Amino acid sequence: MEKKSVVILIHNQFQDMEGVYPYYRLKEEGFDVAFAAPKKEIYRGKYGYSVTADMTYAEVDTDKMDAIVIPGGWAPDFMRLDKEALRIVREMNEKNKIIAAICHAGWVLSSAGVLSGRKVTSYVAIKDDVVHAGAEWVDEPVVIDGNLITSRTPDDLPVFVKSLIESLKSS
Repeated sequence: MEKKSVVILIHNQFQDMEGVYPYYRLKEEGFDVAFAAPKKEIYRGKYGYSVTADMTYAEVDTDKMDAIVIPGGWAPDFMRLDKEALRIVREMNEKNKIIAAICHAGWVLSSAGVLSGRKVTSYVAIKDDVVHAGAEWVDEPVVIDGNLITSRTPDDLPVFVKSLIESLKSS
């Protein structure tokens, strides 16, 4: 079986656990995992953890990726303004590849225009944003709607990452 590739989109003020926990769990399962950001530099999480981007958003080739992970925190508010980050999300959606988004990451999905007619969850504070983008919002730990996997908060990380791993293994 060919090794699957996952890219985690980051920016400053990402929610530390939502960026790092999926990274290590996916690595443990044998997937190729990389961080992508606007520039190849160090990005700091909300609580001080830092990661170094392996590639830029512009370098992400969605033909070579099996999934993307978008952590929450305040980073999605920056990501949603980046045309390359939005390109990645749109292309992954068009190719029916896995998009896993947690917490405030729904902002990126909203700005990318991929939520119309979809069932999702997110951090409750952005419920109105995802609803206005056309989604049906529900308050559940994880929601899987086709290629889209969404969760609410760091407390949901175990079921969020488990669902991502199961989806990758079955795709």
